[in-house]
Amino acid sequence: MDKKKAREIISILKKEYPKIPKSFLEFADPFQLLISVILSAQCTDKMVNIVTPKLFAKFPDAKSLGCGDIEEIMEIIKPTGFYKNKAANIQKCARELTDRHQGCVPDTMEELTALSGVGRKTANVVLQIAFDKNIGIVIDTHVKRLSNRIGFSSNEDPEKIETDLMATIAESEWKNFSFYLIMHGRAVCDAKKPDCASCRLTAHCDYFKSGNAADGKKSKPARDKKGQ
Repeated sequence: MDKKKAREIISILKKEYPKIPKSFLEFADPFQLLISVILSAQCTDKMVNIVTPKLFAKFPDAKSLGCGDIEEIMEIIKPTGFYKNKAANIQKCARELTDRHQGCVPDTMEELTALSGVGRKTANVVLQIAFDKNIGIVIDTHVKRLSNRIGFSSNEDPEKIETDLMATIAESEWKNFSFYLIMHGRAVCDAKKPDCASCRLTAHCDYFKSGNAADGKKSKPARDKKGQ
């Protein structure tokens, strides 16, 4: 995708979603954010936000989580799914934070991705939200799906998608771009039943133009009251 088309799409999304949240996850400090993002894998943010208050009440910092009873940790985070692996990862990550970083969350991509359970997506979230550092673009399931559908990237690998997006989108937009696609994915571009009739991106969307819109028909782009 060329940069001009990308700018046009972002302009539309800005109008659709003028209020960008600080985060979809609730947290009090970088440690809580890091653990919450790890728990959010294959789980809704809503469920993570239900589980973490109890987790952090019992284990408020890296040292306490690293020394905590693994069975108790598993029981608390069980509703997030894959709880055995997640419990092992967050406890090991907490121990690494204690041993390597005096219990503090580091603020570089290299140090973050060296921690257990932390990949580029998690590191990007923490860097952007906790430290206001734009190192890359968060590629979650919504961003991946919409990037492929709209035509930002034809790759399936998250890191390759991120590379494609970073080459196309202005760095000043990297952080908000992920929020735009996540919000649009939740509100309109559903994984199974995208609401193309309500989507304002159809004029720019490869998925729509290919004839893959709902019911196999090309729906007319949504119009506002001014017909724009």
